[in-house]
Amino acid sequence: MPTIKKLSNGFRFYFYSFDCNEPIHVHIEKDNLSCKFWIEPISLAANYGFNPKEINKIKRIIEKNKLLIEEAWNEHCGKY
Repeated sequence: MPTIKKLSNGFRFYFYSFDCNEPIHVHIEKDNLSCKFWIEPISLAANYGFNPKEINKIKRIIEKNKLLIEEAWNEHCGKY
């Protein structure tokens, strides 16, 4: 599970290698909570425990770092 090391803000942003056949997305975790965001367009795909305030914070982080996430995805999965 490659982690986007340049992106943290208290959360872990990562990919699953077996997800490379899906559209670009990122998984996020903190403590025992996790969620998944699609990148184009940026939208919540799944949420496992984050409250709405945390989801909004994560979404803002993704919006500010969309290019970094796309570059990390393409580096890991190849450009689709």
